[in-house]
Amino acid sequence: MSRDLTKGPVMKTMLLFAFPMMMGNLLQQLYNVADTLIVGQFLGSDALAAVGSSYTLMTFLTSILLGLCMGSGAVFSIRCGERDQEGLLNSVVHSCLMIATLACVLNVAVFLGMDLILYFLRVPGQIYAMMREYLWIIFFGIFATFLYNFFASLLRAVGNSVTPLIFLGVCAVLNIILDLLFVIWFSWGVAGAAIATVIAQWVSGVGLLFYTLRAFPEFRIRPQQIRLKKKIFSEIAQFSVLTCLQQSVMNLGILMVQGLVNSFGPAVMAAFAAAVKIDSFAYMPVQDFGNAFSTFTAQNYGAREEKRIRAGIKSAVLCSVVFCLLISFLVCVFARPLMLLFVKPQESEILAIGVQYLRIEGAFYCGIGCLFLLYGFYRAVGRPGMSVVLTVISLGTRVVLAYVLSSVESIGVVGIWWSVPIGWFLADLTGFACYRIFQQSGAKEMRKYS
Repeated sequence: MSRDLTKGPVMKTMLLFAFPMMMGNLLQQLYNVADTLIVGQFLGSDALAAVGSSYTLMTFLTSILLGLCMGSGAVFSIRCGERDQEGLLNSVVHSCLMIATLACVLNVAVFLGMDLILYFLRVPGQIYAMMREYLWIIFFGIFATFLYNFFASLLRAVGNSVTPLIFLGVCAVLNIILDLLFVIWFSWGVAGAAIATVIAQWVSGVGLLFYTLRAFPEFRIRPQQIRLKKKIFSEIAQFSVLTCLQQSVMNLGILMVQGLVNSFGPAVMAAFAAAVKIDSFAYMPVQDFGNAFSTFTAQNYGAREEKRIRAGIKSAVLCSVVFCLLISFLVCVFARPLMLLFVKPQESEILAIGVQYLRIEGAFYCGIGCLFLLYGFYRAVGRPGMSVVLTVISLGTRVVLAYVLSSVESIGVVGIWWSVPIGWFLADLTGFACYRIFQQSGAKEMRKYS
């Protein structure tokens, strides 16, 4: 199932590798979307607000681990492109030890700081107990998230994007079945939705771990083979920590916006919770396409295939823009029917707010599609710090404008929605301007950062 991304037709190779990643992440989103949909329909708007706000928090927390795994995956891909098997194994060992330790620390920290987190989010009293109950259970899935994302990154680095999709497909179905069983049949409320998600996460994480060790015996490393080296840790940290910072800054900004949204009351919270799920589903494929493009670029960067990288950039931009235009059209036209998947027809205020959000955000998906490609490119060519800069521009603009515009009485909550696409396009302009500088430096610059 492994694929060599340094050979074959550029666009076809990239799309065949990207498609399973895109489908896989859509299935991963089903974990929380299934909770949100079932909770919204069977437990009411307060429960929907509690679970939806928890999703934003969990996205932030898991983004820390996801960023570390993505950064490590870039190193793995470069080693594959260089055909350096020993270097790949050393990178895997050092990365796994580092990220597993941080996952444990993070897991303990969020349990100890749960009430402080809820205070920071300005959670209304009427949903505080439900949200705390949901989070207390869902936090048990953090280490499972690490397991899945680490081994998925490893498999994708060696060109296997299909197996992670298969595991997610099975576990997404399991999550939905358990949601229906625990929430509707057993009447366990939001706790049942959380338990269903955690079980599914552990099945996918542990399952992918055992598959990798069985299918790739070369990764079964004995303790006596481990030789920890500062140089390797430094390389892993350079990619992983900066990518983690980029992901964390991005989701911290979203979390700060969530706190602002919460201050507008349960109706806006519920609308935002449902609309964000639709939003995530809509642009998630281009996010994964950006990650696939990053792996493609990293392998070819390691193999010194500079012309192939430039051809890949042209193909990736074309595919991303065409897809985003199509999705923008569909989301804007079907905004209300999409909201009705989560919200009952009689909840007119929630529906109106959600439709407004989707039509503003949905019209500008090309902005975030290009931004994901820029993130992937800079990570793949050894400049993950540039991704951090772009994220700070995008999210900094979003947070500042959200607070400023929403404080204007005549604008209100709509200012939060408009701040998002403005942030995307400012970051895009910066990223493309820096790419032109990078491109002009030519092959010499590219070799310098290999």
